[in-house]
Parts: sequence; C-alpha cells; structure tokens
Amino acid sequence: MAKPREINRSETDAVELSFLEKVASRLPEDLEILQALAELYTKTGQFQKGLEIDRKLSHLLPADELVWYNLGCSYALTNNPDDAFEALTKAVELGYCDYDWMKTDSDLNSLHADPRFESLLSWLYTACDEDE
Repeated sequence: MAKPREINRSETDAVELSFLEKVASRLPEDLEILQALAELYTKTGQFQKGLEIDRKLSHLLPADELVWYNLGCSYALTNNPDDAFEALTKAVELGYCDYDWMKTDSDLNSLHADPRFESLLSWLYTACDEDE
C-alpha cells in the first residue's frame, strides 16, 4: 500500500496562489478574488504584490473600512509609514472600530515606535467608545 503524500502548507499556498492569479487575470474586477489574492500574497510574504492589490481594492471599494485597514497594513509591511497612517486614519474615519485588533496586529509592528501609532489608537478608542 502506497503511503499518502503529505502536502505542506507552503505547497498548498503555492497551488492556491497560482489558481487565484489565473482567475484574477480572467476576472480582474472580481472583489472576492482580489481580496483572497491580497490576503494570500501577504500570508506568503509577497508584501509588494499584496499592496498592489490592496491599492486596487481601495479604488474599487472607497468606502470600505476593512479595505483601508488592510491597505494600511500593506503599507506598514512595505515600510511606508506615512501612507500606512493615512490609510489607517481613513479606515477609522469610515467606521473601523476594532481597537484590540489594531493594537496587537503584527502587520503593524513597524509602526509601534512611531508616536502617531499611540495617537491613532487613542483616537480609535475614543471614536469607538462614542459610537456605543
């Protein structure tokens, strides 16, 4: 009896990424495909490609706070702090309210030493507290 082949996570991610890239080339405006592709690029460390998709999504969905939050994360992961803070500010203005997640999201680690990060967290905490 043949031993079943074990597929590791990186192989699975590579197959999924190849598939999504092909589908996205045929359906370049499909929001669900683009969001899945951006997430997988980030997950696999392809931050610049993830940023390109997140930029596109911000044009397609300009009023979506999660799109702007993810764009902020992509900017942070590609060492663009000014753009990251601009996108994260837009996310909060649009209604993003997950203080605990923003505070602990490892995608934003590069921003933690910047005084704007604590200021943004304070504003988020206050803005979300007022909405309740």
